[in-house]
Amino acid sequence: MSEAKEATPWKPCGVVTLLSDFGHSDAYVGIMKGVVLGIAPAARLVDLTHSVPAQAIEVGAHLLRNAVAYFPPGTVHLAVVDPGVGSARAPIAVITARAALVGPDNGLLHASATALGVREIRRLEEPRFFRHPVGSTFHGRDVFAPVAAHLAAGQSPGDLGPPLEAMQALPLPAARRVGDRVEGQVIHVDGFGNLISNVPEQMVRDLPPTAFVRIAGHRAGPLCTTYADVPQGAPVALISSWGTLEIAVRGGSAALALAVERGDAVSVAVE
Repeated sequence: MSEAKEATPWKPCGVVTLLSDFGHSDAYVGIMKGVVLGIAPAARLVDLTHSVPAQAIEVGAHLLRNAVAYFPPGTVHLAVVDPGVGSARAPIAVITARAALVGPDNGLLHASATALGVREIRRLEEPRFFRHPVGSTFHGRDVFAPVAAHLAAGQSPGDLGPPLEAMQALPLPAARRVGDRVEGQVIHVDGFGNLISNVPEQMVRDLPPTAFVRIAGHRAGPLCTTYADVPQGAPVALISSWGTLEIAVRGGSAALALAVERGDAVSVAVE
């Protein structure tokens, strides 16, 4: 990718999504929204989540990846999980076949951008698109939010800064087949306490229907279709809306009932 290459044509639809690990106890999210609306007052803002565990880039990457396909072409996705804020890590904007993604170049955007089809990557270096003064600890406010707003208002990606050949990848743990068993791990605990694993549906379907799911010494039974397939309070294994194996407890929290955390092992095997 050379400096002479023209910027990818960009047609925003006016939607800006926000994802962060900021939570809601402070004003950080509201401030970013205020910055966006100050530049692009007609923007339609959508909160994906601000409950990414603090500094958990891989969780943010997973949640973003599973959300971007549901938004209209021309959406700008603003994502900030940025433990390296103020360091040498690059701020970037990625233009894809369907959307623009703005955030730190720490792997957070990689899976989503790849899935959407990368057309162009820009390092954010043009100060006229930043809020000033640029602080060293809140690039969500001073760099990423204003750039996302300018893109939502129709700014050409080529004006944002020089092109990059590639962005930082984030190696995510993958499930594996070991003989007649599938081994994976919990990669996200949702707000209901459901345990979302990295075991894709097809790996489970490839095993006999009598295969049982085990997690933290508990047997979650053979694969079910709905939460209601088991009695109240019982663990249940099913395919999540994201297309991976999920372990839940009907009417309760699997994370609490089974004492399971992100990173714990999950296995599926015939017993």
